[in-house]
Amino acid sequence: MKKLFAIVAMVAVCSFGVTTSVMAQDEQADSIATEQVDSTAAEAENDSVTAEVEAVDEEAAAPAVSEEENSSILKPVKDYFLDGGAVFMAIVALALVLGLALCIERVIYLSLSAINTRAFMAELAKMVAAGKVKEAVQYASSARGPVATVSKKALACLDSDDQNDITTIERTINMEAEVQGTYLEENCSWITLFIALAPSLGFLGTVIGMVESFKEIEAAGDISPTVVAGGMKVALITTIFGIVTAIILQVFYNYILSRVEALTANMEEAAQELLVMCVKSDKCKK
Repeated sequence: MKKLFAIVAMVAVCSFGVTTSVMAQDEQADSIATEQVDSTAAEAENDSVTAEVEAVDEEAAAPAVSEEENSSILKPVKDYFLDGGAVFMAIVALALVLGLALCIERVIYLSLSAINTRAFMAELAKMVAAGKVKEAVQYASSARGPVATVSKKALACLDSDDQNDITTIERTINMEAEVQGTYLEENCSWITLFIALAPSLGFLGTVIGMVESFKEIEAAGDISPTVVAGGMKVALITTIFGIVTAIILQVFYNYILSRVEALTANMEEAAQELLVMCVKSDKCKK
């Protein structure tokens, strides 16, 4: 009986030990699996954070590259501007800004003054031929530009009772055409002034730079490239900026002159048609 009880006790102890070992192994396996899952999740999270950081870095790098390119373009101009002397170069820059402002104003004015002259005069001719002079005056008043203004003045004389003779009409057309031609060329004299002033300022900077070079040579008591280079650099930079300013303004000025010539030619053509139109009208005193 004691042996049986001992055998049963030994079997129970072995069974408990095996169960404990199996449970420990299961717990260890679960712990390893959990650690693997946690490490996989951590790696995935790290990869996601790294990707987000790289994306942010790329987005931040794009404007940085753009700003760097812009700065690389403007930096030489800024450096040359400062090397030429900020105060003196500012005068040349002011001449450029004022000249460009006048050029842009003229370009806008001349662009707004341009109309389809042939279609406009054809419509006026139809109205005058039909005896609708008042309607023709209103039509000319609603249009813009020198051609419309000259036509309005001429047709107003034709519609009057005391100035509808051909001599008065012709004189009115010529006088108004001269006035409108003056308006077209307004501010052009100032543009030519800045065109001439810009290189003159550049040459003045050249002379000033030469004087500074001679002062440095006198102070150093020796003629060396290092002493002369500073003043000569200032002289050449101011000359370059002055010439570039004059070139830019000259291009705009030539374009403005071409538009003025085109509008003047349209006025002359319209003046001839107006005279013929008025002569054929029944309201004109021959």
